[in-house]
Amino acid sequence: MKKRFQPKFNIKKGDNVVVIAGDDKDRSKPRQVLAVYPSEGRVLIEDVNKVTKHLKPNAQNPQGGIVTEEAPIAISNVMLWDAKAKAPARIKRERKESGFVRISKKSGEVIK
Repeated sequence: MKKRFQPKFNIKKGDNVVVIAGDDKDRSKPRQVLAVYPSEGRVLIEDVNKVTKHLKPNAQNPQGGIVTEEAPIAISNVMLWDAKAKAPARIKRERKESGFVRISKKSGEVIK
């Protein structure tokens, strides 16, 4: 997808977010974002949407086996966590000299 038409999301890698929909819904527990996939509109969050994978034996893993790992969820199912308000908050983007800054609508604080 061309960069000109890519959607702009307010969630970045390393942010604290809460899951607001789905099986792992918990609005009171912030979790960390591990990866963002903007072209697919999905986000990978620690300890959310755990799936089991069956691995065939190979050179690195001669035994094979079953592992559990996180799978991506839709980015619309998460909200950024506002540390000052200790609650999920919507975001507005303001243009500054250095670029865009994310500001919480709940507390007015800049989200780093």
